[in-house]
Amino acid sequence: MNYTEGMLKEGALKDKTIIITGGGTGLGKSMTKYFLQLGANVVITSRKLEVLQGTANELMKETGGQVLAVQCDVRIYAEVESMLAQTIAKFGKVDVLINNAAGNFISPTERLSARAFDTVVDIVLKGSYNCTLALGKHWIKEKQTDKVVLSIVTTYAWTGSAFVVPSACAKAGVLAMTRSLAVEWAKYGIRMNAIAPGPFPTKGAWDRLVPGAFRERFDLQKQVPLRRVGEHQELCNLAAYLISDYSAYINGDVVTIDGGEWLQGAGEFNMFTEVTGDEWDAIEKMVRGAKSE
Repeated sequence: MNYTEGMLKEGALKDKTIIITGGGTGLGKSMTKYFLQLGANVVITSRKLEVLQGTANELMKETGGQVLAVQCDVRIYAEVESMLAQTIAKFGKVDVLINNAAGNFISPTERLSARAFDTVVDIVLKGSYNCTLALGKHWIKEKQTDKVVLSIVTTYAWTGSAFVVPSACAKAGVLAMTRSLAVEWAKYGIRMNAIAPGPFPTKGAWDRLVPGAFRERFDLQKQVPLRRVGEHQELCNLAAYLISDYSAYINGDVVTIDGGEWLQGAGEFNMFTEVTGDEWDAIEKMVRGAKSE
């Protein structure tokens, strides 16, 4: 058993219906596959129906599970409500919402147009709010309990980050929503949690964030104390646990899975991890010399 293998036992998500926004590609697709393997029904949504249908057909054939592909622009509340109605018509209920849809690009902020800023914030923050509100209203009205909202945020939701300011603002808002509603909606039997991933490279997103010419210069692995990027299965294992009944006492939390990346960047003297043993010997001699003066 290792971190590239599934963690939960067979049938751990049996009979659960899960909506994953942005579920047709990248980490959304990886989560969809694992949830299907654990017995769930999965609804995947995005604006690109052709991509969704291709993913749905591929994963149903591979796992034998049920996937419903629904075209939905999460920025538009009416489309979210329509997506919810289609889900209920197909599976009869919804147990879990995963706010995964995202938009991001790297740029000096002064180069951004107001529209570019709006695009990211609308997909990430407004989209997560629209989906969470629609599902929450439905569950509360129908008095359905033991429901879960899991949002994919990022470690710079609390630290901020240069050159991805729209994303940082939006993800911070999603995290605030998660923590706020964890208290407000707990009485209705709704749990709210988040995952903050570090580098889990996917073809589309990381090609935009770290273009080819810069990949060697800005090697993501060097920013992680474990000196590697994440495997998709590791994130899928964590997500599956947080939406399962095994995590029934976890509410309002954000779980970081980044190999220690954000801590390495936060510590003032963390760059000294690159110092060799011989160099430490020299440093100690210099320090002792300074003390004796």
